[in-house]
Amino acid sequence: MTIQEAQQRVDQWINTTGVRYFSELTNMAILTEEVGEVARIISRQYGDQSFKPSDRDKNLADELADVLWVVLCLANQTGVDLTAALEQNFGKKTTRDATRHKDNEKLKG
Repeated sequence: MTIQEAQQRVDQWINTTGVRYFSELTNMAILTEEVGEVARIISRQYGDQSFKPSDRDKNLADELADVLWVVLCLANQTGVDLTAALEQNFGKKTTRDATRHKDNEKLKG
């Protein structure tokens, strides 16, 4: 599925099954919550924290999909074409970071 298709499918789902979009502010709060869930899983699975019994059934892929879902909702609500935005962002990063990472001693293996 392309990014554009994902935006369209989320919009279709929201307008049929989901009834309507939550407000942008509510979706921003939901995004913050979902990113926190991702952080919790990563800190326990790859970091030094141990899992709490209530966290053992958490699924990183599902939580990342939740983050993407809310980002797609916010993009739809604010009129952002994420395909175009990502293309522009690649260009910005390529220009800005053309030698920055190659010259970073910390990144050399």
